[in-house]
Amino acid sequence: MNERDEQIVRLLRNVIRPMEDAELARDLWPRMLDKMKGTAIRVPWFDWALAGLLVLLLCLFPAAIPGILYHL
Repeated sequence: MNERDEQIVRLLRNVIRPMEDAELARDLWPRMLDKMKGTAIRVPWFDWALAGLLVLLLCLFPAAIPGILYHL
């Protein structure tokens, strides 16, 4: 390696800490459990409106059902 490459390697070794010292500051599993317990699925009102409109249109035009199923 030339002088510049050695300088870059030396700078990188000074900046990046070794992986042996890398440990988590705290356990993340309890936080993950809390997040899974407290999270409810939220659906925006606009999605409910679109679903209602789709049901209404399928009730008014039942012949459109095969066409919609084809595009899914």
